[in-house]
Amino acid sequence: MVRLASQPLLMTGTGWADYGLVDSGHGRKLERYGRYRFIRPEPQAMWAPRLPAEAWEAHGEFVPGSDEDGGGRWQHAQGVPDDGWSLHWKDGVRFTAQCTPFRHLDFFPDMAPVWDWMGEQLEGRDDASTLNLFGYTGVGSLALSRYGPVTHVDASKKSVAQARENAAMSDLEDKPIRWLVDDATKFAAREVRREKRYDGIILDPPKFGRGPNGEIWRLEEGLPGLIADCRALLDEDSRFLFLTVYAVRISSLALAGLLAEHFADLPGTIEHGDLAVAEDADGADAASRLLPTAIFARWRAR
Repeated sequence: MVRLASQPLLMTGTGWADYGLVDSGHGRKLERYGRYRFIRPEPQAMWAPRLPAEAWEAHGEFVPGSDEDGGGRWQHAQGVPDDGWSLHWKDGVRFTAQCTPFRHLDFFPDMAPVWDWMGEQLEGRDDASTLNLFGYTGVGSLALSRYGPVTHVDASKKSVAQARENAAMSDLEDKPIRWLVDDATKFAAREVRREKRYDGIILDPPKFGRGPNGEIWRLEEGLPGLIADCRALLDEDSRFLFLTVYAVRISSLALAGLLAEHFADLPGTIEHGDLAVAEDADGADAASRLLPTAIFARWRAR
């Protein structure tokens, strides 16, 4: 029943008042996060920067270690608050940005078009039950909360605590969001045994990770079983599943094939492609260069 789209899609995020990709090139990217600017490594920026070197003045830069799988540290040229600073997306969603040891700033701005897309799938609903696996600091959960109850799951107690603080900052602490510190795979399996169902699921699994009790997660080994459980939590009345994957040597078509195997009996469409962020344009007629960030596969009922 499900249709697998053969041609890949490009989901492109553009800057907003509190975030923008200013420039990229020579393996780095320059971004603005509110009133602060940062330089971070970006291996996919293989081109030359558009802007001159003096335009790359920043409040901080993450200098990677010699190990391609991680490591490195922040170097701050100008004062950056140790406890972070507030940013705003839209629909009242606010959150804290902060320089983390993992080169991120406590949220993933390239997910903004995904948050919009999920809202389109749930348009007109205020009772939709959704599940956010590997939910991190909860910006996606806050975006979903306007459509109904959300279950937010992450193995990091610190990330879930930050998600709760982001909800309070957004005046959304009274929304029906369950904040759970749990292993995503174990939680999904328990939900299957409980015969739970959801209207939508978003999951952003890492390449490698550990659960709260030391559980080991390896993407290539764990993802097929997790997708099978996610499929069991959806039915013909559900609206979507959205899967994003970063920093792996696989194709979005492989992700789509995995979804097609498990979603064959459902109506709707499976699509796949790249997430990208557009650089801030210099003028109304200027073309924005696109920086790819992740691959995705998604199922939608309509």
